[in-house]
Amino acid sequence: MRKNSFTNKIRDDAEEEARERPSKTRVKAETHALEALGEDLTRLTREQITRAPLPDALREAVLEYGRIRKLSARRRQLRYIGRLLREEGDAAAIRAVLADLSGESATEIARLHRIETLRQRLLEDEAGALAEIAANCPDADVTRLRQLRRAALKDAAEQKPPRNFRALFHALKTLGL
Repeated sequence: MRKNSFTNKIRDDAEEEARERPSKTRVKAETHALEALGEDLTRLTREQITRAPLPDALREAVLEYGRIRKLSARRRQLRYIGRLLREEGDAAAIRAVLADLSGESATEIARLHRIETLRQRLLEDEAGALAEIAANCPDADVTRLRQLRRAALKDAAEQKPPRNFRALFHALKTLGL
């Protein structure tokens, strides 16, 4: 009788332990998800990576990935980045940072819409828009914005590609409005 109760207790303990820890399938799925997140991080520009609030080891690993050329070494580095994300990174916070940097967050989309509206106002009403820009951003290069505005209007009149139109947007975007 004792042997059965001891065996049952071991079996019950093993079943309870199995219920507490995640299944192997779930662990693998989480690992693959973190590796995919790491791969998304590697697609950022060097400047975005250095500005992002990432743990130092993770930042170095992502920057190192960019220097690696061999496919097998890149795969190994991606697994390492995934491990770092698992160990020290807060995946939800890193996803939020990634969404911010890639322009997918609601605040970033709203910011881009404000810049687009400001560019349109600058093209239509130069004096009013430049006064607003100068008030909000005193270190703005107003002369450069005027030049880009004139060039964008000239490109539109001559039906050229909107290169200066995009350059004006980029200039407004770098002002941090």
